[in-house]
Amino acid sequence: MFVSVTELELRKLRFDVDFPAGEIDFAGLRQIGPLHAEGEAELLNNTLGEIRIRGTVKTELEADCDRCLDPVRRPIESGFDLFYRPTPDKDAPHELAIDAGEAEIGFYDGDGMELAEVLREYILLSLPMQQICKEDCQGICPECGLNRNAGRCQCTSKRVDERWTALKDWKKAEANK
Repeated sequence: MFVSVTELELRKLRFDVDFPAGEIDFAGLRQIGPLHAEGEAELLNNTLGEIRIRGTVKTELEADCDRCLDPVRRPIESGFDLFYRPTPDKDAPHELAIDAGEAEIGFYDGDGMELAEVLREYILLSLPMQQICKEDCQGICPECGLNRNAGRCQCTSKRVDERWTALKDWKKAEANK
């Protein structure tokens, strides 16, 4: 669904849409079920072309745990209130000072934006950086690859930090003198 500035000049745009699983690319995350979004978009200031999109989104995503690689389900159900402005002119300086309020504003190119991209960006930014199945996840054994949450492995060798090898060899040489 395209949110058009031209259409917003005439009236608010209400939306109630469903995106089937797999339609939106969530970069490494898997959309398990449909994504449902409803809300409205409105043009706040004709001279600036500022658009406000607000509503609710509901879906469920799945990712691999960053420690043990087991699947992690992330239900998403939240409201959003987002603001967008047209991309600054190409003649504008490359670096512009912005205040704290402007840091929360996104930008769009051309005559508007795709609602799917707005929702994708919002969901990705609302998720934690690391996907972990549980706080006390033990991860996988670096020696045998066993998931430590499922049981204890039989690995007994201690990993040696290679940076200390030179000192270990020096200590042996000193002891043999």
